[in-house]
Amino acid sequence: MQLHISPSMRSITISSSSSNGFIDLMKIKVAARHISYRTLFHTILILAFLLPFVFILTALVTLEGVNKCSSFDCLGRRLGPRLLGRVDDSGRLVKDFYKILNQVNNEEIPDGLKLPDSYNQLVSEMKSNQYDAKTFAFMLRAMMEKFEREIRESKFSELMNKHFAASSIPKGIHCLSLRLTDEYSSNAHARKQLPSPELLPLLSDNSYHHFVLSTDNILAASVVVTSTVQSSLKPEKIVFHVITDKKTYAGMHSWFALNSVSPAIVEVKGVHQFDWLTRENVPVLEAVENHNGIRNYYHGNHIAGANLSTTTPRMFASKLQARSPKYISLLNHLRIYLPELFPNLDKVVFLDDDVVIQGDLSPLWEIDLEGKVNGAVETCKGEDEWVMSKHFKNYFNFSHPLIAKNLDPSECAWAYGMNIFDLRAWRKTNIRETYHSWLKENLKSNLTMWKLGTLPPALIAFKGHVRPIDPSWHMLGLGYQNKTNIESVKKAAVIHYNGQSKPWLQIGFEHLRPFWTKYVNYSNDFVRNCHILES
Repeated sequence: MQLHISPSMRSITISSSSSNGFIDLMKIKVAARHISYRTLFHTILILAFLLPFVFILTALVTLEGVNKCSSFDCLGRRLGPRLLGRVDDSGRLVKDFYKILNQVNNEEIPDGLKLPDSYNQLVSEMKSNQYDAKTFAFMLRAMMEKFEREIRESKFSELMNKHFAASSIPKGIHCLSLRLTDEYSSNAHARKQLPSPELLPLLSDNSYHHFVLSTDNILAASVVVTSTVQSSLKPEKIVFHVITDKKTYAGMHSWFALNSVSPAIVEVKGVHQFDWLTRENVPVLEAVENHNGIRNYYHGNHIAGANLSTTTPRMFASKLQARSPKYISLLNHLRIYLPELFPNLDKVVFLDDDVVIQGDLSPLWEIDLEGKVNGAVETCKGEDEWVMSKHFKNYFNFSHPLIAKNLDPSECAWAYGMNIFDLRAWRKTNIRETYHSWLKENLKSNLTMWKLGTLPPALIAFKGHVRPIDPSWHMLGLGYQNKTNIESVKKAAVIHYNGQSKPWLQIGFEHLRPFWTKYVNYSNDFVRNCHILES
């Protein structure tokens, strides 16, 4: 920028350099006859005050160069409306529309408002009917609320269908049970003693590693046993105690009689074969299975009485899972009677039927439980914030006075599925009595203390008797967390498909199913004839 005074002192010019030479930004002429040095001094003083503004104008010229507009055009375009007291029309329109939206949000949608089925139809109707802004806002709100309702209804329907699928028995697995039961009655080899007579003493030999599995799913049991044996560094030290119900006993016995897992030992027993399991010893469970209100809760209409408008899909899914019929099955409660069912054993590992063993579990017997009864993985801390974020508040109703008085909502929960139990220490406690006592209280309160199955009463009964073990022993969530980290799955000793999406169901997660199917013997005649295909 330059200030130039002509030799005659009749003009003063302010110019700025550019790529095309100098641009005159301002030129002032004065009358020659009347000019004086005092006047010139005052003029220069005024120009000194104007120079900063001229500099800003020059900067605007540079910045607006890309738009190829003259400096005064660009300056006028920006400053003109403000200097004249006007604002940009687009900004005013947006503010007016916000005002209309707020107004519509606080009013009732007019009755009989006909809604278009799509955005294109909405635009077409706007053009033909020339809607005002308020009518358009009402239609937009009504359409969005309609679509939200439809999405929620669709989500709840999906959850209900998934619940029914999870509670049902797949045709192939039902076929397998029937065919093996028939084989038991017609094939002497299917009825052979398990284990053979010379191995019977090993069933109570504490130098062996004893596993207990309670299930009525033959295919799932075969995967648990096979994966445990194949992953073990000492398969010859493994003894499996498989417990099932009376209707499944023949089929379960047939499977393990015809499909040896030698050198491991397998015993199959039905609940009817345990002399200790009498009505006198398990009165609460008898009540749970036969109480009409309880049976209606687990087998009845799961929608009745549910306020879906105030329930989130995740809350609804949790409530449905809590109403799985398996939770009133004696097989699901058997683990609380392990010291009585196996009076000669000192330590056992209890496995759920929806786990897969991927590592050698023999080191579990070397863990010092420090006098505790239950070695379990805690579920309140871990990388997966959904799966590993469980505290007592997730399982219990702390608005119930008994719960609020006796439990801490922030206490860390632990998992069933793979537990190492010290039966000697257990026999010195009143865990079973505590379990029965709290089950009775929950029945009296019409199931208002907790909803979800066998874990809540166990969390209370084992309180103070749990020894946390390393989380790498037991990875959970493969039955409901579809974003499970595959690398973490590969490293876990035991993976647990807890949740509705079991790997033997069509609703199981495809990318997690191969970890389970690799232990299914698809060449087996019974599996093939029941069309249980690898998919």
